[in-house]
Amino acid sequence: MKTIYLAGGCFWGTQKYLAQFKGVTATTVGYANGNTENPSYEEVCKGSGHAETVKVDFDERVLDPEKLLEFYFYAIDPTSVNKQGEDTGVQYRTGIYYADESLAPMVDAFMEKKRAELAAEGKKLAVESGKLDQFFTAEEYHQDYLDKNPTGYCHLRPELFEIAKKLQ
Repeated sequence: MKTIYLAGGCFWGTQKYLAQFKGVTATTVGYANGNTENPSYEEVCKGSGHAETVKVDFDERVLDPEKLLEFYFYAIDPTSVNKQGEDTGVQYRTGIYYADESLAPMVDAFMEKKRAELAAEGKKLAVESGKLDQFFTAEEYHQDYLDKNPTGYCHLRPELFEIAKKLQ
């Protein structure tokens, strides 16, 4: 079992999207790499510096970590700074964070590959990557929000929630 932390804009849709893939065993939304301890959602929205992030637990025997990152990139705009969809602000930045140092070489190689691919198109990669500084679990009402509120706002295209059937 491995854990990786993925910031992909608003965490409601990112959680629902990532949870669909075979091998993902659990997802938890929270706040990563900010300037305060245990922030509230309101504090994050007011500029605490945290990224809305999904903690993804997965079985690497079922879902290769690099494949998981490919799925993640499929759902984000990797060139957008502090913005995904209509959501803007530092809390909506994109990022790949790890606490498990064994993931570092794979993440670094993956990011270098993506950086080169985008550079070939004249674009710059805007996804952060590196060691997780901190992660605080978000309030309960944010957990599995779109399952609890099927008509809730989401920046992701609805068809992405069924994409695992095509991509796996």
